[in-house]
Amino acid sequence: MAHDIQCRVYYEDTDAGGVMYHANHIKFCERGRTEFLRSFELQNSDLHAENGVLFVVRHLEADYFKPARLDDLLTVKTSLKSIKNTSFMMRQEIFKGEEVLFGMDVLLVTVNTQGKPTALPDNIKNLFKESLEQST
Repeated sequence: MAHDIQCRVYYEDTDAGGVMYHANHIKFCERGRTEFLRSFELQNSDLHAENGVLFVVRHLEADYFKPARLDDLLTVKTSLKSIKNTSFMMRQEIFKGEEVLFGMDVLLVTVNTQGKPTALPDNIKNLFKESLEQST
């Protein structure tokens, strides 16, 4: 299952040339991941309190294909690629209309309150597995 959100490029998101600053693509994707979790009724603020875990970025690989510019309305598409015991991989892409401007794969690791890797809680793992099954 893919999840989409829309984000507009504001002046604060651009460099001196009016092009979206490269680091802001990752910021927009963070918003996409947060809303992806919300679509499962999971909130970052509750993960720790209810499950004793947090998700942290362990690794990401990004490709910049075309620039986003001031006032562009973008769609951030987020989907699960795989799930393991303590981690999961997501694919995120930023579109302007039908055109892909940016893509990244991001590996998130589940950590406990001490910041140590821990198993993905079963309730979350089951939700994610259902999502993966629906997308295949």
